[in-house]
Formats: sequence, structure tokens, C-alpha cells
Amino acid sequence: MSLDNAVAQLVEERFSQILEQDLVQEILKVAKSKNIEEDELLIDIGDNIDFLPLVIKGSLKILTEDKEGRELLLYYLESGDTCAVTINCCTKASKSKVRAVAESPCTVLMIPIDLVESWMARFSSWRSFILETYNYRMNEMLAAIDNLAFNNMEERIMNYLRDKVMVTGNKTLAITHNEIANDLHSSRVVISRVMKKLETDGLISQKRNVINLAHL
Repeated sequence: MSLDNAVAQLVEERFSQILEQDLVQEILKVAKSKNIEEDELLIDIGDNIDFLPLVIKGSLKILTEDKEGRELLLYYLESGDTCAVTINCCTKASKSKVRAVAESPCTVLMIPIDLVESWMARFSSWRSFILETYNYRMNEMLAAIDNLAFNNMEERIMNYLRDKVMVTGNKTLAITHNEIANDLHSSRVVISRVMKKLETDGLISQKRNVINLAHL
């Protein structure tokens, strides 16, 4: 196996119940693993896509940006997840349209792109996994667009903070107003004003670079 024992065990734990054993063994033979630290970049916009990422530990956030370089958070990837936009890029051999950044220390399996489609033909479980992942992530992206278009900023921030709590498993978040503004495609001044209102309403408590959602 090309993976060390600890990573191989994680692969077995995450995928043995949903993928054929022959496929799991192929993953163990051909995949490479990469450990990335919190806030470290895995994939950037414009990168050539030569692998499909499978998260087996930790979490990634997937972002896009506008022409002015302002970021917008699309969704999170957690253990057992892969990226729908990257799947699309793999099938078309194109450049990445998203940025993948570690939300927490993360271990990612890198599957060579030439195997993504061939495995879909050979393994029904892989085909189901890819199609279900694509559908789920597309729905998340649509929800992000709806959130941007139709929800007011208070709702957007609370949805964002709830997602962060779900991903991190911690109701106390180490995050700045500027980081929230970047992820929500807004300005720090707007975010700070709304955060103050949320605090006054008793929905959050905050101190410098720390937000607590104990009342969730």
C-alpha cells in the first residue's frame, strides 16, 4: 500500500461500508495522502486539476470569488466527503473554479483524475457515491445562492455561524469579523454592526476574535 497504516485505517473506516472492497483496495494502492494545517490552501482558483480530493479527517471550506477578488463561501467538506465542483472539473479536464482551504487540520486523499470516470464504469458503489455527492453539493450551492439573494444579513450570519458550529463541533468559534465578511462577500463594517445587534438580542456573545453561540 502507498498509504501509511494510520491513513489506510481511516480509509477502511470511512469507506468500507459504502464502497466495494475491491475498490477500497484500489484506493489504498493508488491514492496519495496529504496533511494540511488550518487555513492552508489545497486547491486554488485556476489550478490544473489532476486529482479528486477525498477528505478522510478534518474539514475543508470551498470558496469562489468575483472579478474583484472577493470570496464567497459555497460549502464545507467533512470526513468522507469530496468536492462536486472538482468532480465536474475532473470530467472535463479543466482548471479549478473554486478554492479549497483547510477549516481545521485535515488529511486528504488525492485520487488521480483518470481513475474517476473509469471507476464509475467498473464500480456501482463509486458511481452512486459520485452522483449522490454531486447532487448533495449542488443543493448546498443553491442554498448558498438563495441565502445570498433572499436572506437578510442577520439570517446569513446566523446560518453561517450555525454551519461553523456543525463543522467544528464547538459553539465557541475563534473567528474575526473580517473573516466572516470575506466568507459572506460583505464588508467588515456591516458584519460588525450586525454582530453587535445579534449580541444585543442575546443570540451570541463575543469578545475579541471569539464568538460564542451557547444558546443554539
